[in-house]
Amino acid sequence: METTTLFKDATKEEIALAMEKSWEAFLIYKKFSLKQRADFMRAIAVALENIRSAVVPIAMEETHLPEGRLNGELTRTIFQLNNYAGAAEEGAWLDARIDTAVPERKPAPKSDLRKMLVPLGPVVVFGSSNFPFAYSTAGGDTACAFAAGCPVIVKAHPAHAHTSEIVADAVLKAAEKCNMPEGIFTHVHGASFEVGKALVMHPLTKAVGFTGSLLGGRALFDIANQRKEPIPVFAEMGSINPVFLMQDKLQHEAESVAKMYAASITQGVGQFCTNPGLIIGVEGEGLNTFISVLSKEMKKIEPANMLHPGIAKAFWQKRKQALEQKGVHTEATSEVQPEELQGAPTLASASAAAFLNNPVLHQEVFGPYSLIIKCKNADEMKQVVLHIEGQLTSTLMATNEDMSSHPEILDAIQDVCGRLIMNGVPTGVEVCLSMQHGGPYPATTDSRFTSVGADGIRRFARPLCYQNFPDHLLPKELQNANPLGIWRTVNDQLTKDKIK
Repeated sequence: METTTLFKDATKEEIALAMEKSWEAFLIYKKFSLKQRADFMRAIAVALENIRSAVVPIAMEETHLPEGRLNGELTRTIFQLNNYAGAAEEGAWLDARIDTAVPERKPAPKSDLRKMLVPLGPVVVFGSSNFPFAYSTAGGDTACAFAAGCPVIVKAHPAHAHTSEIVADAVLKAAEKCNMPEGIFTHVHGASFEVGKALVMHPLTKAVGFTGSLLGGRALFDIANQRKEPIPVFAEMGSINPVFLMQDKLQHEAESVAKMYAASITQGVGQFCTNPGLIIGVEGEGLNTFISVLSKEMKKIEPANMLHPGIAKAFWQKRKQALEQKGVHTEATSEVQPEELQGAPTLASASAAAFLNNPVLHQEVFGPYSLIIKCKNADEMKQVVLHIEGQLTSTLMATNEDMSSHPEILDAIQDVCGRLIMNGVPTGVEVCLSMQHGGPYPATTDSRFTSVGADGIRRFARPLCYQNFPDHLLPKELQNANPLGIWRTVNDQLTKDKIK
């Protein structure tokens, strides 16, 4: 189903009006209590559940994703809204800090100082192509912005514009039900890059949330920094998610590890930002067994439709470019001939020397593809680590003996990723406070933050300190009585109790 022609791109005039209304809404919404924000988010969750039967078939038609996957993703989106609502209401994310005055201190009195996070302002969220629910219209970025006290302007992804429109309508109905200010949520369409540029450049935009390609994320980041007032762009831009196969692990479990990774590489036709696109091991019998089993498993997996023609076209172009590089050998591809819009499971290999000397091999091939790097020894494996750019994840398939023998590998890997996995697969991102979904550039534009879990709320807030303020003029979260019962650090002690 082609929907890009059904919805017109927003004009500059429409964008300007939307931003003005969003700013007006911000001036009201930022004063709403944490409970009011949480109730709004919970109402959105209910509204999404109510449209499940209507929106999932539309999403299936637009994205080629199966019903089970989309229902699961919608359930996750609803969970995110409820989870972040609970975190918003509890208030720990505010990082409230209170240092009471010490007027008798010598040689100079100590002022009363109180600090907490406050909302940035209107946030522009770009819908993701590969997650029509969880990272799009009412997804994690939108939920975090609402929790932080910020209005949201969503630019629908043209690959699932109709799905986005239906979800946006549900959000607006929840806003009306909760008596939110007009402009708290705006939904616009824009197949043209100019729409996104206009949204980021508008002076009332105060932050950007993006999930997508390195090219797209970097372009928005550069635009935001060319403004008279630069603003933060929190862009998650994909990753090749290197997997390090240690020798003792392969000696004992090469076959089972290979089967595990055949499933991970091809899950969702490889269209996950956590897809394991690079596998590194040391030459030997264990690695040979791993490659042999993985090749057999990959050949069995049939090609499947990719999300939309643009992703399919990019996959085949990137795949072709990678396989044509000097020293790259095709180990396996699906035995079934793929159709034009399908992704064919593909496994390739190259030497560590070829990888180290060829930047093309470091690039992501978004789809069911992975490249195995054959190292001569552990020292060469470490050199590979040192030449890898920032990643969302890195994985170690290793025994205790492996780690005892090569602690330098573990030390080096920690510097290039946001999530370090031991004896598992990178696909699958748990929504919880301990999750870090972000990493050093070019995985993201700011490795200090996560786009998954309630800690992501902090992206859309900034610290503000109040010095020597009368109690009644302080935000309620910083007042002595702590009427909201939120977590605060008072004179270096984390507490929910009122100040003594």
